[in-house]
Amino acid sequence: MNLKNYIRDVPDFPTPGILFRDITPLLKDTKAFKSTIDMFAERYSDSRIDAIVGIESRGFMFAAPLSYRLGVPFVPIRKLGKLPFDTHKVSYDLEYGSDAVEVHVDAITDGNSVLIVDDLLATGGTLAASTQLIEQAGAEVAGLAIVIELDDLEGRNALTKYDIHSLIHY
Repeated sequence: MNLKNYIRDVPDFPTPGILFRDITPLLKDTKAFKSTIDMFAERYSDSRIDAIVGIESRGFMFAAPLSYRLGVPFVPIRKLGKLPFDTHKVSYDLEYGSDAVEVHVDAITDGNSVLIVDDLLATGGTLAASTQLIEQAGAEVAGLAIVIELDDLEGRNALTKYDIHSLIHY
């Protein structure tokens, strides 16, 4: 199945000059969504994975069903201030300013092998911060499972020490 057929291009969103890759048509089509999860499951079914982390918010949509399918815990990585318990935190720079991601301190155990799932790899900032967060928690990153990779933004270059598996390339 060609998943690109289920990605909608939205010009000038959220600002003029940006071409937004909208995953909602993929989510709406049950066969395309199932195929997406199946492709990830096939790739990682023989890997040692102790937990699957989804990055807020669209990463949750793929990480949760994949964790169910592989029979491993789902762990959310959230933006600063969204988790109610003690957290590990990593800050990272944006084009204008900074942001941070967090994970509960008891969500990942030392020595765990963790797969990070997100919908999009663009510049790599959020994914790089998420890998730091997992390693700060004492775990190792088993890989990065990405639905869409925007090749021209070269986000992969910020993540060279990780195994990156992207289903769609633009």
